[in-house]
Amino acid sequence: MGFGAAPLLPRTGDDPPVTISRDPAREAAERELSRPMYHEHDPSLLQRALNTFWDWVDDLFSAAAGATPGGRFGLLAIILAVVLLGVALWWRLGAPQRVPASAPALFDARPRSAAEHRAAAAAHAAQSHWNQAVQERMRAIVRALEERALLDPRPGRTADEAAADAARPLPAHTGRLRAAAHAFDDVTYGGRTADEAAYLRLAELDRDLERAKPVLAPLTSTAHTTPSSSHQGAAE
Repeated sequence: MGFGAAPLLPRTGDDPPVTISRDPAREAAERELSRPMYHEHDPSLLQRALNTFWDWVDDLFSAAAGATPGGRFGLLAIILAVVLLGVALWWRLGAPQRVPASAPALFDARPRSAAEHRAAAAAHAAQSHWNQAVQERMRAIVRALEERALLDPRPGRTADEAAADAARPLPAHTGRLRAAAHAFDDVTYGGRTADEAAYLRLAELDRDLERAKPVLAPLTSTAHTTPSSSHQGAAE
C-alpha cells in the first residue's frame, strides 16, 4: 500500500473518503497558523531584539570567561578591578572640564571707556555679582592703560596678553597683573566663582596703576662720525 494522500476524515458508511494533497494541506495549515489568535502572546519586535542582544552578550561573556583564568569568577574579578580603578581615578582627578582652544578676547565688540567699565563693575559688586564685577574691573584696568598710551589698543587682546604687555612699562606690578589676568580667565571660561576678596584685589590694583609711573625704555642714538678738518686740509 503506497503512502499517497491520506483521508481527511474517516469514512462513514458508503461516503467516499475526502482526500487532500500535501502541498494544499501545508498551505492550509500555514494560513490557519497565521491567524492573529495564535500570536496574541508572541513577544514584540523590541522584545525579540533585546533577547537576541542578551543572547549575544551571554555568548560573548561565556567566550571571555573560557579564555580567562578562573572562568566566570576570574572575569568578574577583572571587571570589578577595572571599575574600581576608574572610580579611583575619577575621585583623584575629578570630572574633566572642557577647556577652550584659545582664551576669549578681553573686550566685547562695543568699546567702552575705563570709567564705564569701573561703573559697571561697581554696579555688579553692589549686587554681589562677583564674577561680572571681576570681569569689568579687569577691563577697566586694561582700558585705562590704553587711555594712558601705556598699551596700544588692540582688538581681540586676551587678559594674559594684556598683563604681559602692561608688565613692560610697569614691571613693579608684574605679579599682580598676572594674578588679575588669571582671575579674569578663571571666571570667564574656567568655570570658577569669584568672591568679594578677588574683586577688591583688582580694584586696589586699578587704583595703584593709576598712580604708577611707567618705566620708559631708553632711547638708543647712533653716533655719526664726520671727517676731521685735518683730513680735509690734507686732501686739499
